[in-house]
Amino acid sequence: MTRVLITGADGEIGRAASADLLRHGYEVTALSLSYGSHHPADRVLVGDTTSVDDVAAALDGADAVAHFAAIPHPSLGTPYEVFRINTDSTFNVLEQAGARGIRRAVIASSINALGYPNNPHGPMPPSFPLDERSTPDVGDAYSLSKGVDEQTARYAHRRYGIDVVALRFPLVKWPEVLHATAKEIAADPGLMSREGWAYLTMADAARAVRAALEAPVTGVVVAGLSAEDTLIDLPTSVLLADYAPSVPVAREIVGTRTLIDTTVAATVLGFRPAESIHDGTATHPPIPVRTP
Repeated sequence: MTRVLITGADGEIGRAASADLLRHGYEVTALSLSYGSHHPADRVLVGDTTSVDDVAAALDGADAVAHFAAIPHPSLGTPYEVFRINTDSTFNVLEQAGARGIRRAVIASSINALGYPNNPHGPMPPSFPLDERSTPDVGDAYSLSKGVDEQTARYAHRRYGIDVVALRFPLVKWPEVLHATAKEIAADPGLMSREGWAYLTMADAARAVRAALEAPVTGVVVAGLSAEDTLIDLPTSVLLADYAPSVPVAREIVGTRTLIDTTVAATVLGFRPAESIHDGTATHPPIPVRTP
């Protein structure tokens, strides 16, 4: 594959993934509703992923798709808007990509597909670590949309044979934002207890996208992602004892180890995070800007 269509290309992950792919020799078609600055892709389109015509135009010449276009939080629209736009976009992109014979797609799922972080009733997970088999408890439209997106991936594979990797991203930000967020959450760690204090640096998220495009997988793969440690620099056992004492822990968690089981990402996709915000390894690679 040489050309990848990236939807939601003006978003943070979209731009980071675009830059990473360009650095590794790919050609990138960017599709976004608008752009805050010039995008580095060699083919830049303005369009809506709920539009059949816009997606069709964007898919011309594409060998693979990385789909990030979505309303990224339940507070950013009405429940109907969030669910409709997110699921409509994913169906439209995968339906057209599959019908064209494109063989690989990566979609942005979320830790929220399990429903716990944004559930208004505040349930705790049934156990830690969280993995792809954890039982969902969904009470918001955004989380519901992510679960449906994963089902749409299964439909597209069954109908057209397109292989789809759904990456369940946790909190993903650049290191400086993660450091600031960690300080805020440290004042009340219970705020992130339902998602296990999971995070991933933006550079690692971009690497995960490339791994998902390149991995020799077939079918639909759902992969949970996380840095190897927690956002709060305290022993994970202390966080669990203080803020999730009722949640069973299926295996011993040593040190500040993450509460997300990333086995699928490691063994199926060959992806392991390279960065932590606590040991100086987190980076902020420059995002190239293509001049008009």
